[in-house]
Amino acid sequence: MSSKKYRALVAEKKNGHFIQSVKSLETDKLPDNGLLIRVHYSSLNYKDALSATGHKGVTKNYPFTPGIDAAGVIEKSSDDRFSPGDKVIVTSYDLGMNTPGGFGQYISIPPDWAILLPGGLTLKESMMIGTSGLTAAIGAEKIISQNIKPEDGEVLVTGATGAVGSFAVALMAHLGFSVIAATGKTGQAGFLKGLGASLVVHRDEISDVDSRPLLSSKWAAAIDTVGGKMLDAVIRQTGHNGVVACCGNVLGNELHTNVLPFILRGVSLAGIDSGIAHMADRLRIWNRLSTDWKPASLHQLYRECSLDQLPEQIGKILRGGQVGKVLINLA
Repeated sequence: MSSKKYRALVAEKKNGHFIQSVKSLETDKLPDNGLLIRVHYSSLNYKDALSATGHKGVTKNYPFTPGIDAAGVIEKSSDDRFSPGDKVIVTSYDLGMNTPGGFGQYISIPPDWAILLPGGLTLKESMMIGTSGLTAAIGAEKIISQNIKPEDGEVLVTGATGAVGSFAVALMAHLGFSVIAATGKTGQAGFLKGLGASLVVHRDEISDVDSRPLLSSKWAAAIDTVGGKMLDAVIRQTGHNGVVACCGNVLGNELHTNVLPFILRGVSLAGIDSGIAHMADRLRIWNRLSTDWKPASLHQLYRECSLDQLPEQIGKILRGGQVGKVLINLA
């Protein structure tokens, strides 16, 4: 197949600063990894913003095209499992970290990274979900696998206006749970209630509590996207046999807590990392998200931008100003 020109957001260092600009690239400059995919949609994650601004813990070499999410159509395949014309989803692995990512109209990836688009989703809807939605869904599954049911009590979601948090609110409400949404952006209460939250509280109501090792039980389970002292406070207020699923470290990567919630209430702490999830788990959850786990409020979760508008959105997510999901239309 002859080389094609395509547009991509490229991050590079100039005059001591990292900048992002849209450039014209050639597909023959991509690594030959087995699948060449024409990207229709991507989505913006915090990790993408770190890659776009030179974070060496995410991306080692520049110039580089970030984007850990992509949904598109296969144009070239060296693997019998996939054919040109197949619609696929790609999230995590090394995409957008050190392998050119979904902020370009073409990507080349190993076949083992791709998932055939489930029949109940469009390419666009799959990126309304993306890594953040997959992360939230893994947390939901960990809670439900411990036999926690809607009648057992409320579910708390922290960082509720973020991409993971907002999808968690929508999904848990869709599954019949009464959801408490905790956020520092209480001006977004209408947005969160539109996703299904029963109650919206300021994050300080959750985290600014006394230091007793156990506090009154307030929820049956929680999805925490914040970490640090918030996670400690959430654990100490979780009810008997409750589950706290955690995936964030906005408030720090250290957890200072005590064992009493675990040995006196049987609370479970479950970690989430969608980046290393086994393929069997990915397939199971994506199939759920395309059927009975597809939130009724999915189309309220996102706003769309173009490649040219993406640098502004990257700055916004780094400043903590994003609400919901940013979908990038590359089609």
